[in-house]
Amino acid sequence: MSLKSSEKVETNVWQLEISIDADRFEKAVNQAYLKQRKNITVHGFRKGKAPRNFIEKIYGEGVFYEDALEALYPEVVEEAIKDAALEVVDAPFDLEVPEMGKSGVTLKLKVTVKPEVKLGDYKGLKATRKPSKVTADEVKSELNRMLEQNARMVTIEDRAAKKDDIVVIDFEGFVDGEAFEGGKAESYELTLGSGQFIPGFEDQIVGHKTGDEFDVNVKFPEDYHEGLAGKDAVFKIKLHEIKVKELPKLDDEFVKDVSDKDTVDELKKSIKADMEEAKKSAALEEVRSTLLEMVADGIEAEIPQVMVEKKIDSNVEDFAYRLQTQGLDLKTYLQYTGQDEAKLREGFSANAEKQVKLDLAIEKIIEAEKIEPTAEELEAEYKKFADTYNMDIEAVKKAISEDGLRMELASRKAVDFIVDNAVITEEKPAAKKTAAKKAENDGEKAEKPAKKPAAKKTAAKKPAAKKTEEKSE
Repeated sequence: MSLKSSEKVETNVWQLEISIDADRFEKAVNQAYLKQRKNITVHGFRKGKAPRNFIEKIYGEGVFYEDALEALYPEVVEEAIKDAALEVVDAPFDLEVPEMGKSGVTLKLKVTVKPEVKLGDYKGLKATRKPSKVTADEVKSELNRMLEQNARMVTIEDRAAKKDDIVVIDFEGFVDGEAFEGGKAESYELTLGSGQFIPGFEDQIVGHKTGDEFDVNVKFPEDYHEGLAGKDAVFKIKLHEIKVKELPKLDDEFVKDVSDKDTVDELKKSIKADMEEAKKSAALEEVRSTLLEMVADGIEAEIPQVMVEKKIDSNVEDFAYRLQTQGLDLKTYLQYTGQDEAKLREGFSANAEKQVKLDLAIEKIIEAEKIEPTAEELEAEYKKFADTYNMDIEAVKKAISEDGLRMELASRKAVDFIVDNAVITEEKPAAKKTAAKKAENDGEKAEKPAKKPAAKKTAAKKPAAKKTEEKSE
């Protein structure tokens, strides 16, 4: 194979002309004959035993040319791209074969390459980091969460249901005397006041006791789904159980049960330290994301759409894999959400373009700063993989290419380089208004003439009190 020419024909597109010499093509043609002859019958020969020249006389001299070229194509194109020193981002296209015969083959094709990239600023970028201070209220909130997590349910027998109780009910809904789909359930747990059901439903359960059977009358909202919107409905209810959540007491015994600490004070200190560490990590990650977005936005490059599409492909595959880990396939997810794959891809589009720009920027920074992972860093990363997946390190090295891992580590180091060379300042909390300043401001406001409010009209007659209906037992 020889690369006859490589020529840029448009932005990010090159045309290659490739020649395959006669000897190489002849070997490929003969290999195609040997592979195909078992399927060819020629009169006077047993099936699969006909000589090549007999077959070519019957079916034509070029009967094996197409198969021969198909076998040669991947390797000759790869060699040509390497000789042309191009970074190709997609499969070749617009293939032409001007010549193919005993004298060899000439190919013309086009390839899309990575764009030329001009870096913007990536050193000395400015960003602010959120403070990692943890307040007493935040610690208290986490303690309350732990108490809620360890709460127990207590069944109530001696009173009617009230707001915040958890009730266990059977219900069935009717519109115009007909049961409707999705309006029935048994032993359903509902927290009164949670707003899980349409307005008025939960309020009408309040006041009823265990064992009561009663109707709940509601009206579906106008924006409810088609078929029920704006309609009056009656729900037949049976109340099986009333429960309340009983929180444990926050004391040293509770602390010992739920943690490795011995006292409430120790737990509070531990919670505060953990939350501060989490805040620091989150704040740093936010800073990193901000800086990387600035770097990506700062480059100048004409991005081939095919690069964006391939990144979307990768993101969709990752998303589908995450769904699988949750026991859901992509097709079912799309049905549940009322989307199609085109809509899903559209949702990934904007972020995919940013990812491509960032990838290109990182590659350029690696080149500009001559960033290279050391042999020790590579070995440590291989060992990390081996330990994580309980594999032999040599098996890991066979599974993960050194070039790929080298690029991954270099990219991480480039990101660290951006962060290390940035100017990061701590975000200052909003200044609290002092009492003196507040009084001064209030005084200024008091000096301004205020409009006299309109007098409220008094009711001419006090309305009659509403009679409460006694509930029959």
